[in-house]
Amino acid sequence: MTSIDSSLYLNNQQKARVPSQELGKDEFLKLLMVQLQNQDPTNPMDDSQFMSQMATFSSLEQMMNMSNSIEMLVNNSLVSPVLQYSHMIGEEVSYMTFDEETGKETGIETSIVVGVTQNEGWAVFELENGERIYADTVIQVGESNAEDGDDDSDIDGDEDDSDSGDGEESED
Repeated sequence: MTSIDSSLYLNNQQKARVPSQELGKDEFLKLLMVQLQNQDPTNPMDDSQFMSQMATFSSLEQMMNMSNSIEMLVNNSLVSPVLQYSHMIGEEVSYMTFDEETGKETGIETSIVVGVTQNEGWAVFELENGERIYADTVIQVGESNAEDGDDDSDIDGDEDDSDSGDGEESED
């Protein structure tokens, strides 16, 4: 004799139902279908009533689609690094440089931002000196003073930048 799987019994089925406070388009269509199935055959739903409900459904669907589109637009404009950092164009930035082979710090470079792009969601500054750096590597932002010819400014205030970077000065 064949046995019945006990997981198929009605008393083993999930009884808890989680109600939702929102009536979406799927729920609206289900309600409309149940209403059509359970209407009194001697007094069917008026055509104008049915058309009104279908118009309401169409309107609901359009509003939901528009709401989703606006939400996506707002989210994209808020997180776009190009828009977020576009005010940096024309600004002078200072950033740390590193030796590509050793990874050791080689000093501080200063250049003017001429463009902003993005790479994998991160803002990238295109600099006047041809370098491309990530926005989060900038250690100082200042006004560009290229028009008055004052290129001698140094981030740490030292007048002479000729030391070798190891803390010792060479004297002959």
